[in-house]
Amino acid sequence: MTARLVHTTIEHVRRTPIHHRFRYRSYSWLVDLDDLPRLPRPLRPLARLSSRDHLGDPERSLRANIDDYLAAHGITLPGGRVLMLTNARVLGFVFNPLTLYWCRDRAGTPVCVVAEVHNTYRQRHRYLLRTDASGRADTTKQFYVSPFDEVSGEYRMRLPEPGERLCLSITLHRDRPVLTASMTGDCRPATTRTVLAAALTMPLAPLAVAARIRVQGIRLWLRGLPVVPRPVSPLQELSR
Repeated sequence: MTARLVHTTIEHVRRTPIHHRFRYRSYSWLVDLDDLPRLPRPLRPLARLSSRDHLGDPERSLRANIDDYLAAHGITLPGGRVLMLTNARVLGFVFNPLTLYWCRDRAGTPVCVVAEVHNTYRQRHRYLLRTDASGRADTTKQFYVSPFDEVSGEYRMRLPEPGERLCLSITLHRDRPVLTASMTGDCRPATTRTVLAAALTMPLAPLAVAARIRVQGIRLWLRGLPVVPRPVSPLQELSR
C-alpha cells in the first residue's frame, strides 16, 4: 500500500479585527490517485475515499475528475502522478475543509497544485495554482468560507509537496494579514495497524473537525465579530 496517514497539527490565527488562535490535532490521508488504498473489509467503514465527496462526477473516479478539471484549463498529465491530501469518510461522515492535489507530468516534473475548498454550507470550489520551486503561490479569494470574512483579498499559500513531513500554510491578506491557517505533521505508511490506531485515538476525526470549526465560530460571534452575509455565486457548487 502506497497510501500514507498524516498525523497533523492544525492551527488557525486570526489577527484582525480581533486576535483569536486555536490549535487541534487530527489526521489526513495522502494517496496516489492511481493507487488508492484497499483496506481489509472490516476496516473499510473507517476510511472511504469517494468521488461523491469531491467536485466532479460522482460516478467517475477521483483521477478522471481531476483530469477533466485540468483539461478544462488546458493541462494534460498523460501518465503523470497526482497525490491527494484529504480526509476520508469515517463511519459515514466526512468533512474536508481543504483537499490538495499535487500534479506531475509523465517525466515527474511538477505542473500545478489544485486546492479544493469546502465550506460548512456544503459548497465547494477549486483553485488552480502554479506554485514555484518552494511550493508558493498567490491567488485572489473567490469563495465564501468563513461567515466572518467577505470574499475579497488575496491568499498567499505555501504548499510544498510532502515527503516524510507535511508543512503547509495559507494566509489571507488584504491591506495586512487577516488570518493564517497552517497544517503540519508526519507522513506514515497506512497499514492495518496505523489505520486502526488512528481511528481509536482520534475517533470520528471528520466530525470532530466540523464540530471544532463551529465551536470556534460561536466563540468569535460571542466576542462581537460581525457576520458577513453569504453571497450567491455560480462559483459555489453544492455538494451532492
